[in-house]
Amino acid sequence: MNKEIWDILDSNGNLTGKTAVRGKCFLKPGEYHLVVHIWIVSSDGKFLLQRRSDSKKLMPGEWAATGGAAVSGESSYEAAKRELFEELSIESNENTLKKILRLKRRNSLLDVWMIVCDKREEQLTLQKSEVAEVRWVDESELQDMISKGLFHNYGKEYFTEVLKEIEQHKGVTV
Repeated sequence: MNKEIWDILDSNGNLTGKTAVRGKCFLKPGEYHLVVHIWIVSSDGKFLLQRRSDSKKLMPGEWAATGGAAVSGESSYEAAKRELFEELSIESNENTLKKILRLKRRNSLLDVWMIVCDKREEQLTLQKSEVAEVRWVDESELQDMISKGLFHNYGKEYFTEVLKEIEQHKGVTV
């Protein structure tokens, strides 16, 4: 398996000129790597969730947002577009994929993207090494999954901010 190389960013998201190998480096305070989450929302307001493969080292078998880390040289948009296509076979472009939020986490800058998509589950090709299954849910089902610990707990601030931004962008035609 190829080593995944990350660009190390400062707190403003600027390249520092340094890189890190995933799993082989601890980032120092003030150093970040770029992570993307993509929320797939149907035109009737449902969310497409994915359950991570049981063989994943991190969060195996958990329901979570689509996403991953940007690799060295990749922009946030390029990472979001790649992850969305690799994991779920959903094609996107600069008109359909919208960045709605950036959150600063412990050692990552997390860019949250949104796309409106109405593909049925059976129309998707899942990357089996990453995704075990997908499911469309409405917001109350999502909130229920979060409260029961069935969906990965990204933290209260994350869900408050993400759901607020999705609500504001839902009506945007793409």
